Amino acid sequence: MNLVEDIKHAYHKASVNEKIIYINILFFVFSLLFQSFFQNWVALPVSFSEFLKKPWTAISYGFVHFRFFHILSILLVLYYFGNLFLDFFTPKKFLNYYFLGLLSGAAFFLGFYAINPNHVIMPLGGASAAVSAILIGITTKIPQYSFHIRFIGPVKILFIALVWVGLNLVQLGTPDAGAAIAHLGGAILGFVYTKALNNNIDIGKWFEVSMQTIFSFGRNLKKPKSHLKTVHKSTKKASNKSVPKSYSPRERQNKIDAILDKISKSGYDSLSSEEKEFLFNEGKK
Repeated sequence: MNLVEDIKHAYHKASVNEKIIYINILFFVFSLLFQSFFQNWVALPVSFSEFLKKPWTAISYGFVHFRFFHILSILLVLYYFGNLFLDFFTPKKFLNYYFLGLLSGAAFFLGFYAINPNHVIMPLGGASAAVSAILIGITTKIPQYSFHIRFIGPVKILFIALVWVGLNLVQLGTPDAGAAIAHLGGAILGFVYTKALNNNIDIGKWFEVSMQTIFSFGRNLKKPKSHLKTVHKSTKKASNKSVPKSYSPRERQNKIDAILDKISKSGYDSLSSEEKEFLFNEGKK
């Protein structure tokens, strides 16, 4: 098995969390190779009017990373907290939180620059808003859960989440304020989503249904069209066909014996079409 096959095998066996990590790594490589293209067409623009020309960037920006330590920190958080998330939520919910976190982050980012047009302008890239939604979402679900960290001991997930949010609040006063507000947007989505689920309200169901519809449509397009012509038989001729006779078990067995005797004496070709059909139907029982 070659390297490509090994990678494909590992991808298909991976959890939804790990698949997102693999995709992010792949896009990170492309981001480095085609940095100008990713900055102009994949990252989220600051101007709302520019965004309207590239609406896909509301999600695609989450796969734009240019710094190694940036993506490394994001994927480490995503790996550990994503695995914990999947212990309490379904893979579909993971995707809901992840992508709705990106959408929420994009909305907060665009809103921030609409209110502060004179702020330092930088396009947005990175999956931190999605990771924030996952982290805060699972923290809201199990705030007292503790991680056992070597040389430190048990640390509650609530403390980790508070530090994460606190660091982004501090960044609001820096040139990177737009990214920080996007991360907070993802965090708010994660908190609200889990609180809604606790009340049996799935605010992300619309997104789940939309994705299922899109992918179902795509699968249908890939299905090869049948080149066989449909033959419509005349209902008049069909109505002239005799309805198959119902036999008792004894009559059925006698008929089978008679047909088999006929085959042994004269061969299969000597049977009538009705006898062949009867024998065929009996063989399927």
